[in-house]
This record gives sequence, structure tokens and C-alpha cells, in this order.
Amino acid sequence: MPIIAAVIGYITKRVAVEMMYEPLEFVGIRGTFIGWQGVLPRNARRMATTAMDLLMNNLVNPKELFARLDPDRVAAELEGPLLIAVDDIAREVLERYQPKLWEMLPEGAQNALIRRVRRDAPRLVRDLMDEIRNDIDGVIDIREMAITACVRDKALLNRLIREVAAPEMRFIAYSGIYFGFIIGLVQMFTWALTRQAIIMPIFGLCVGWFTDWLALKLIFLPRRPVRVLGLFTLQGKFQRRKNEVARDYAALIAEEILTVRNVMEAALTGPKSDRLFATIQRKVEQVIDAQTSFAKPFVVMAAGTKRYKEMKAAAARIAIERIPETLRYVEPYATEALDVRNTIVSGMGELSALEYEGLLRPAFRQDEWKLIAVGALIGFAVGELQILLVLHT
Repeated sequence: MPIIAAVIGYITKRVAVEMMYEPLEFVGIRGTFIGWQGVLPRNARRMATTAMDLLMNNLVNPKELFARLDPDRVAAELEGPLLIAVDDIAREVLERYQPKLWEMLPEGAQNALIRRVRRDAPRLVRDLMDEIRNDIDGVIDIREMAITACVRDKALLNRLIREVAAPEMRFIAYSGIYFGFIIGLVQMFTWALTRQAIIMPIFGLCVGWFTDWLALKLIFLPRRPVRVLGLFTLQGKFQRRKNEVARDYAALIAEEILTVRNVMEAALTGPKSDRLFATIQRKVEQVIDAQTSFAKPFVVMAAGTKRYKEMKAAAARIAIERIPETLRYVEPYATEALDVRNTIVSGMGELSALEYEGLLRPAFRQDEWKLIAVGALIGFAVGELQILLVLHT
């Protein structure tokens, strides 16, 4: 009986753990209680929102992060591809809108104009950087970007919890063996004294329910070390591993979610991208006006005011189209400068025990009772099978 109770304890815990993650999508009959979807995938937005609120409120300040980027260094990193892009854009726009005027210019004049535009390109980058850094929240919503990434890729959200809390999940499963064995000893003596058939399923239910409940509690509580009878120190397993969790969590966030590439993509395709593009367009047009200031009356007279505006808009549009290709050259520097991983590790060291618990606790809290109930039902069913086995031997 103690051995069977230990098996019941382990199985119910393992089932509870896997039910948190799998399946990623609902399997069963829609609109009924028949079926299941993993606790995390089913509540992906709520889980991701809770995690990212903690991240943004306590660990990562987007404005402080982007303040680490040196505009001069960014301009230097982009110098090569930027100059090529400037050449291509200038020639393409002029040849498209003013081919005769461009062809009439001597080669030396063409090159002089291109050099003038190239000379001011780094300043354009620096000005854009300063403006974006001063209003980063108006250009990109980092929090929503991270939440959307987790909701879109439920496997990523699973990994965020599964990899960080792997030791806790193993503890839950193996605790069922120990707790189940102890309860099984009580069951054995109770059965020996009473010989009541109901003992088996009742104890099975208790093993499944109590061991699930106790294992989940022991992950988080007590939050701070507590000496018990002066013999040993008791503290929630997750709380004890704070430094290790900080490293793993930070690495996953930095490598999977708050990457420079993801941030760039969100800035260029997110809900606030129009504002970014408007800023870029305005800056590009200002540079064009500055470059043609000495000859602007002649250019406008030759091309017409409407045509001149179209030229500026086209240059800005092409520049925006080139951004993804150009920005990849700055990724290594930006990743190093932002240093998201170490920022998170440092920030987690300053979290209170309750705030730190919030990294993992939301994954259990709302549907914790369901996991415990499933464990109890499995335990009850095994108890019934156990009594059938006893009665037929």
C-alpha cells in the first residue's frame, strides 16, 4: 500500500505538471468542459502580461536602456552601409524624378552633390537617435511587443516557465513519492485495523489532493529561511534558487524576447511605427532641404513645387525601406550596449521575496485548484482499482 500510494503521488504530480504546459491548443469539444488546454497556453495573455508588468516595472526601463546607445557609435557602425544607401537613394530619386537635370550635370557635380549628402548622413543618424531616445515610449511599446511575442508563440511562453522552473517541477513530481509513501503507511495500518473498502479510494483521493497542494505550497513558502526546531532551515525551493533563477530568466528574456532584432521589428511594424516613420520622413526631408538650400529655388523652378515635394517623400520612403537591411549592421554593438541580460540579473537581486515570487506564481494561482482536483480524482480512481485488486486476491 505505501508503494502504491507513492506511485499515485508521483503520477498525479507528473500529470499536474504536464497539464500546465500541454497541449498548446485546446483539444476536446469546444464550448463544453470536455477537453483541455495547458494552463499556460490557455491563459497566455494574462500570464505574459503579469510577467512583463513585473519585468518593465522592476527590472527593465526602456528609456534607461536606450540611453546606453551612443549616437556617434551607432553612426560609426552604420557608416559603410549608410553611405552605400545614401548613394543609391540619391541617384535613384534624382534619376526617377529629374533624369534630364541629373544627366545634364557634369560627373564632378554629381559626385559633389552625393558627397555633400553623404557628409550629412551621420548627423541625420545622430539626430534621429537623439529624438527617438528622448521619446522611446512614443516610438515603440516594449511591453506590448514582449506580450505579443509570448501570446503568438505559446511554446516560447511555456519555455519561459518550464526552463526557469525545471527544478521546481521535478520537486513537485518527486515529492509525490515521499508524501505518498508516508500517507500509504497510514493507509496500511488503517486498512489492517478496519478492513473497510472505502479506505482505499478515500486515501487515494487524499494522497492525490494533499500531495499536490503541499508540493505547490512548498515551492514558494516560506518566503524567507525559517529554522525548524534548530535542526534544519526551511525555505520555498523557488525562493532558495533566486540567483540561479535570475541568470536563467535573464538569459531567456535577453535571447528570446528583448532582442535587438525583435525591438527593431516592433519599432518598424508595431502600432506606433507610423510615428517613427513620420519622424524619419521629417528628418530626411530636412536634410534634403539643407542640401539643396543653395540651389533650392532653381530646383523647385526646374521640377515644380509638387514634384520637389514628391522627390523628398520618395527619398524618405526609400530610406525607410532600407532600414531593416541597414540596421542589422548595428545589432552586435546594440546588443552589447543594451546589456539586457545583466540588467535583469541585477534588477532581480533587488526584488522583494513577494515580487520575485510573482515570476512563477501566476502560472499556478488561477487554475491551481484544477490541478489539485485532477490529482485527487486520479488518486480516487487508483484507490478503487486497489480495492478491487485486494478483494480478488
